Amino acid sequence: MCGICKNESRNSLCYKCKKKIQKEFKFTKIHTKDKNFLEQYYLFQYKDLIRNMILEMKFQKKPYIYKTIEYFLQNNKKYLEKLKKYDIIIVVPLSWKRRLQRGYNQSQLIAEIISSILQIKIESRILYKTKNIVPQSTLNKKERKENIKGAFKIKNIEKIMNNKILIIDDIYTTGSTLNECSNLLRKNGIKKENIGVLTLAKD
Repeated sequence: MCGICKNESRNSLCYKCKKKIQKEFKFTKIHTKDKNFLEQYYLFQYKDLIRNMILEMKFQKKPYIYKTIEYFLQNNKKYLEKLKKYDIIIVVPLSWKRRLQRGYNQSQLIAEIISSILQIKIESRILYKTKNIVPQSTLNKKERKENIKGAFKIKNIEKIMNNKILIIDDIYTTGSTLNECSNLLRKNGIKKENIGVLTLAKD
């Protein structure tokens, strides 16, 4: 079944929807100056078809949609080659309460796709979310920055020292969440030039 139109398909993405999503795909790299990470990558703009897919995966308990994303990225993996310079993937974590409610971490599903395609190891016991904060999507830029402050803790930093780290999340809006995670890594000895971030989409 196609994860987008829900019609019968030999693969998780039918030909018609594949053409639609291909038009939306734009692997983009940005060098940052005012963030705690050096490079930002995203695969789509957060709008239309992609927005609907992410919202369904995130809030409507449809993790199978990640299979559609996986199928598409496997067929476009040449665009991801720039990410091979990273040694370790870290996923932006959910609080235990949010994880329990949702049943999965959508950013983890995205990270597993990238890890599988590029053969980059995921270190899942590094960042922990210790506060169940107000959803960032309900706040403005200033409120997001304050809301996320101090929401994460770090453990096992020795596992990632002297490596290039790629932090993965689902959506980049203001960058507050990824900047907070990167700031925590920097405070614990990881250099800015060794930190990059990747999101499925950018708002």
